[in-house]
Amino acid sequence: MGASGSTVVDFGAFPGASDASVTVTGQTGILLGSLVEAWMFPAATADHTADEHLVETIRIIAGNIVAGTGFTIYALNTSQLNEPLIQIDRSSTPSVGGQGTLLYGKWNVGWVWN
Repeated sequence: MGASGSTVVDFGAFPGASDASVTVTGQTGILLGSLVEAWMFPAATADHTADEHLVETIRIIAGNIVAGTGFTIYALNTSQLNEPLIQIDRSSTPSVGGQGTLLYGKWNVGWVWN
């Protein structure tokens, strides 16, 4: 026996975060040895189009199974882009910037376990 469904992972309001998670509960038949999979589900949310779900650099991982209860879905940005470093004044070296790309808003995720 297994189950499947979808949920939403929320990176928060702009500017967002580099990672987020959501807990799926109500899975009374899940066991510690169950296999769980999760993936981006390309359907529009209030924040993003279905097409954005197809091209965004989000890695989805399912884990942390709690027998008889559920599991956790983790989402993280895998983009290697960083803000450019800028120079504050002529006497300083570039030091402002360098923060990795953040994601914001809600994204659809599909899941299945058996």
